[in-house]
Amino acid sequence: MCAAETDVLASVDRLIGANEGCTRDNLAWLQAQMDSYFFITMQEEAEAVHALAVGLRTLAHNQKLTVADRSRTLILARLNQPGSLYDTLRTLQERDISYAEFTHSSGLVPGLSQGLEVQRFDFDRKEHGEIANAPTPEIPPAIREGIAQALQSRYPLFDMNQLDPLLRLLWLNNEQYVRISPPNRVAQILWVFQEGNRQGGIFLDVEQTEDQGPDAETRVLFAVGNPPQNDFLLQTMEVFNRLDFGVKRAYCLTISNGVHPYFLGTFYVRKRGDAALLSKGSELFDRLQMELYNTQILSTASTTYRKFVTTQVMTGEEASLVNAFIAFCHTNLAHHHPDPFSREEVMLAFHSHPDIALQLAKLFRTRFQPGLALREEFYRKTLEETVRFVESYNTGHRYIDDLRRSIFRCAITFIRNTLKTNFYVREKHALAFRLDPAYLSELAPEFTADLPPEIPFRITFFFGRYGCGYHIGFSDIARGGWRTIITKNRDDYVTSASTLFREVYVLAHTQHLKNKDIYEGGSKMVVVLDAARLEAHDLSTQRLYKLQFGFINAFLDIFVTDGGQARDPRVVDYYGEDEPIEIGPDENMHDVMIEMIARQSLKRGYLLGIGLISSKRVGINHKEYGVTSTGVMQFAETTMGELGIDIRRDRFSVKLTGGPSGDVAGNALRIMLERSPQACIKLILDGSGAIFDPEGMDHAELSRIVLKEDLDAFDPARLHPGGFILYRNQRRTDGLRELFKRAVSTGLGAEEQWVTTDQFHREFGNLLFSVPTDLFIPAGGRPETIDGENWARFFREDGTPTTRAIVEGANSFITPEARTQMQRRGIVIMRDASANKCGVISSSYEIIANLMLSEAEFLQHKERYVADVLQILEQRARDEAQLIFRRHREAGSSFTYTEISEAISHEINGHYARLFSFFQRNPELCDEPVFQQAILAHLPAMLREPEYRTRLGRLPAKCRYAILAAEIASSLVYRGDQEADFKEMIKGHLLRNFATLEKALPTTSAVPATEHVTLAYQGGAT
Repeated sequence: MCAAETDVLASVDRLIGANEGCTRDNLAWLQAQMDSYFFITMQEEAEAVHALAVGLRTLAHNQKLTVADRSRTLILARLNQPGSLYDTLRTLQERDISYAEFTHSSGLVPGLSQGLEVQRFDFDRKEHGEIANAPTPEIPPAIREGIAQALQSRYPLFDMNQLDPLLRLLWLNNEQYVRISPPNRVAQILWVFQEGNRQGGIFLDVEQTEDQGPDAETRVLFAVGNPPQNDFLLQTMEVFNRLDFGVKRAYCLTISNGVHPYFLGTFYVRKRGDAALLSKGSELFDRLQMELYNTQILSTASTTYRKFVTTQVMTGEEASLVNAFIAFCHTNLAHHHPDPFSREEVMLAFHSHPDIALQLAKLFRTRFQPGLALREEFYRKTLEETVRFVESYNTGHRYIDDLRRSIFRCAITFIRNTLKTNFYVREKHALAFRLDPAYLSELAPEFTADLPPEIPFRITFFFGRYGCGYHIGFSDIARGGWRTIITKNRDDYVTSASTLFREVYVLAHTQHLKNKDIYEGGSKMVVVLDAARLEAHDLSTQRLYKLQFGFINAFLDIFVTDGGQARDPRVVDYYGEDEPIEIGPDENMHDVMIEMIARQSLKRGYLLGIGLISSKRVGINHKEYGVTSTGVMQFAETTMGELGIDIRRDRFSVKLTGGPSGDVAGNALRIMLERSPQACIKLILDGSGAIFDPEGMDHAELSRIVLKEDLDAFDPARLHPGGFILYRNQRRTDGLRELFKRAVSTGLGAEEQWVTTDQFHREFGNLLFSVPTDLFIPAGGRPETIDGENWARFFREDGTPTTRAIVEGANSFITPEARTQMQRRGIVIMRDASANKCGVISSSYEIIANLMLSEAEFLQHKERYVADVLQILEQRARDEAQLIFRRHREAGSSFTYTEISEAISHEINGHYARLFSFFQRNPELCDEPVFQQAILAHLPAMLREPEYRTRLGRLPAKCRYAILAAEIASSLVYRGDQEADFKEMIKGHLLRNFATLEKALPTTSAVPATEHVTLAYQGGAT
């Protein structure tokens, strides 16, 4: 043994001898200085406490002491000094914390000048499905009874009916916590949990602790449903630190409620250097509440947060507002000029000039802060000051200065034209801004040149921590779907956000053309979700739900009204009218969210109740009943009939985009398989791959997977020779190459092949254009898939088309330019606004049912009611399809089919707008028999029966005016004869204005006026 080894071992031996007494002293110190609850939570961590007692004094020369480090538990000891907790939390951002505990000693560590901080983290989150599907646990009666007594004693307002379901969730997530904690502690957590649910998923409360001496602390209770992941606890602690609160102890649980996580935190705090305790209603409490609630909107990943909030240049709320300015300016300016007004350039403009950003925030505050005295004068002066500030902006770099002035002017325009916002509603998860669409005329023409020329009725901008979006409506009463674009990386998000405004504008405009048969005008809601770095499906879904929950509650914050004014007094309302807006499910809207939206709307008192959203349980599910496909296939049948093919009897070939499990494509396939035994389905393309069969796919095999599975579930052995399946999701690697599976039918069975990425995309991208068919139904896919660059690929070298007719089941699948060119060269196209209109018509009738029937009545008679609606859908589709072809013949083919379709929409919508205005000015007409009959004519047969027809008064007044306008307008166009109607209008005019001359004129036969048509044209002429 060498001398050095001997010395080390001797030193260690002396330490062992000395440590026994020192360890006992340290343990006694821990007992005296640490809160008693520390030993309750650590009662099964005796080894960790022993390790802490042994190594306590090593903190004099070590940054931290790890006393337990297992796969599901980490316990650290550190000296209590600024930044110690942040350092630890930053290293844990990628781990899912189920329980966190921070405890500080009352006194200093023996021999040192700082106190002790013990940090404990458990990583034992349960899967949501595990919680949702778990059986009811056996909770010991004594534990339950103790908790119930504590609740009744400490929280008398607690709803005891919820004790068992909430306790069940807590037990399933963290049984040990419930077992070892005192009843008062569990009662406290259950109270916070219940209040969080009651108050929209976020709740803050304070309680005074029993110790009211000089070291008294305040207990802060904080609950958040579906909180931001990974860095949320770090951000929460940053708020306390920024507001100069010292957190002496904290106990934080993150549990699953079966759908998403729920954060339940208890913090013991003291204001540094201030003996005053934190109390509800105080200015300090208000500031803490605003900042903690704002964590749901302000991302820690944003430069605004890192650069200006943590350095206290801006408050958290100001930073959220600035981020909203950035998103609004980027999405409004970049869709036509993506490079100069990229997201990075817009951010840089605000981040380079925080003085201008804060001036804009000040202008916003003068317009919308509740209870502001002398608002108009203050706002006017601040606006003038802000405009001068922006217009005098000059750094000597002319090009950059011009761009940034455009950006800042856009922000001023945004503030000036916002009519109401929920910014000052504290318990929010997202921001909403209802704008006057006139702001578009204030932007330079270059920023609106690529938009449809019609100005919308309303534009609402939404902003959240993980995304932004717009709702655009083209009439007062409007409906349309809510589409969420999920982006998986930064480039996808920036690209989608850059074109977001134009996409939603075009979709809403198309929807308005489509909605001509119903009383609601067209609208659309499209939002972009940043789901970058979320590989796990559960995490992506949680973020999707967080965004959708936040946006719908922000919507309700500003659109729930009393007498026209926003009900929440914190919403300064410059508009002052009720706004009946209806939403339908679209891309990435799940059933659980549909039902939640309906419940929230009813709970919060929106004027349409559960009628805010369609396709819910008390409604008509689009996929279940195939309502959109009903119209698409009626258009297909009429179109093919015009081409000499009876699809119910004759053989015809067809290709589709959209998978067999999808709503529109799946139901279109179902209807074809039921009605068209000779249908030769050659090609199906969707996100999971492609199936091609030169002789048509086996109907029995298609029936097996339709509305159940994606196309990759099709058995390749059932294909005809030469048929194949391309699988997008079945891959393997060969060295550095990624290969995709391809299954080919050889006639003797299916042969498996593997093709390169280049081969896959080349073949996949060519199939849509090259496979020849009589009919093509785009029933899924991104907007503008066929555009000015690729439409010519539908034509062979000799100029003949590879498809005779296209019936658009998907919105905006073909650009207007491509439609025109393809029709000029011989392809018949039935555009989306006509062909797939029946989905929105069905949703309209769902809302009527919600307004006129109770939930029990609807569910009792649902199948009968839906059958009535399906009849209406087929009739509406047939009426328009036949009118398009009739007008095409009458015009001698001088107009394209899509031009005629658009003209019909404009004609009906023009009548509707004039009639709606007429009935608003003459509301008494709605009670006259002839007009009551017109309203009834619009309704499904069931609601025209005596038992229900007396309930028309349940419809909001605006809805009655709109139904009248819609029914008269559409009947004039579909069933009217323009020459005869014009003749009747002239006769009515003569009877009203020249009847007094009758005796002086030669006797003629009486001219009867048609009352209904005359009234309609009177309305149209006003």
